[in-house]
Amino acid sequence: MDRILIVGAGLSGAVIARVLAESGHACLVIEERPHAGGNCHTQTDERTGIIVHRHGPHIFHTDDEEVWRFVQRFCTMRPYRHRVITQHGGRVYTLPINLLTINQFFGTAMNPGEAQRFIAAEAEPCMAPANFEEQALSMIGRRLYEAFFRDYTRKQWGLDPTALPASVLKRLPLRFSYEDSYFTHRHQAIPEDGYTPMIAAMLDHPAIELRFGTPFVRERFPARHVVYSGPLDRYFDHAAGRLAYRTLDFETVYAPGDVQGAAVLNYADAAIPYTRITEHRHFAPWRAPRGESILSVEYSRDCGPTDLPYYPIRLAADEARLAAYVALGRGTSGVTFAGRLGTYSYIDMDVAVRRAIDTAQAAGAALSQGAAPCAFYHPPL
Repeated sequence: MDRILIVGAGLSGAVIARVLAESGHACLVIEERPHAGGNCHTQTDERTGIIVHRHGPHIFHTDDEEVWRFVQRFCTMRPYRHRVITQHGGRVYTLPINLLTINQFFGTAMNPGEAQRFIAAEAEPCMAPANFEEQALSMIGRRLYEAFFRDYTRKQWGLDPTALPASVLKRLPLRFSYEDSYFTHRHQAIPEDGYTPMIAAMLDHPAIELRFGTPFVRERFPARHVVYSGPLDRYFDHAAGRLAYRTLDFETVYAPGDVQGAAVLNYADAAIPYTRITEHRHFAPWRAPRGESILSVEYSRDCGPTDLPYYPIRLAADEARLAAYVALGRGTSGVTFAGRLGTYSYIDMDVAVRRAIDTAQAAGAALSQGAAPCAFYHPPL
């Protein structure tokens, strides 16, 4: 009863458990899967010796120095610059859209200033873009939008781009240089042995007990305080309805040699049913594969009640349900909601770590002072 119960051994749960344990709090971490890591789970493929990102590519990137120092305590982070190639109309291009993409697509040899003026002329100005399509048209114009984003977005989200908020596209930059790194953060890396060993190391502390294959049932686990990183709507037995997610299906392919020459190849055309193919060998070039390569062909679809949730959709109806759950959370004592699922937010790993550190410190300080357990609800983005 004196322990803090942490539901979920993914990245957020592990960081919170470690911070609380190091501040003197005993923790019980329960995880319904048979391994740590959540959707960051990595596993070495026995056939090839390649580290596989079982739930899709994960690249750690951050400008937060405290977060960077924290993760390095538990593994060796190997520098990695992520580059993405996209296929459209039988040709390949670089993403995010940069000067090379523009010149490739339009068959030109423009310099940065010429390309900037050209794209400005292509764009369809909109003072306040209300959806994904309007945002794209105002940034890059119709031809680039229809080639690289319209059909890919329909496949990824199962929705017309006009139904998605403009903020979805704002994550992707537009560059008028030949810089093709997907991210711009100072620190970009992947754990040398994968994410699951890193997260397992976070959970390796005398004050932390870890149980796998253990679903959360309130009555079975009385605790001083609960940190819940599972699906927010599940905690409340879907009282306000189910929050909508997209899930992913993966088809595993083995092939000789280097198949696509890059970690990720997107497929922008509607005629191809999958969204992208990941070739895992490129995430860890410091490991020599045993001849074969292992690839994951990725399909996106709506998430059913028994599927793994990946991306929150957050349309108007979901925002209304979320508001109802936020109200329930703030009115519930003795529980903290954390992580992507617990806050129904689509956040990068460094943001998840930052939130987890802050949340654990706030909860730990309050509990150390003898405060009555209460909800430290971190508002979603």
